[in-house]
Amino acid sequence: MIKHYFSDGIYAKQMRIGAGQYIVSHKHKYSHMSILVSGEVMVKIDGKEARYEAPACIEIGAEQHHMITAIKDSVWFCIHATAETDVDRIDETLISNPDMNAVVQLVTGGK
Repeated sequence: MIKHYFSDGIYAKQMRIGAGQYIVSHKHKYSHMSILVSGEVMVKIDGKEARYEAPACIEIGAEQHHMITAIKDSVWFCIHATAETDVDRIDETLISNPDMNAVVQLVTGGK
């Protein structure tokens, strides 16, 4: 489940990620903060893995490939500075690799 929130140049994408599910590896044009509200995840950034248990705030730098895998059912927020408020265009605005735009919208079954 994905929800979108907007406020004065700030965008937050809320994702519920079930245990064993993951967010496909991707990278953003700009650095951003991610907040793990509940659960436990493994975050892989440019090949390095780190495990986080909620609550946690994680900085992800610009152009860093990252992937989030839920160890336990989790709620994850990505927080971006952007003036874009159209949910159909938001990923196009933020994601570096245009081919990834549709993919990042999905939370898919894990391996």
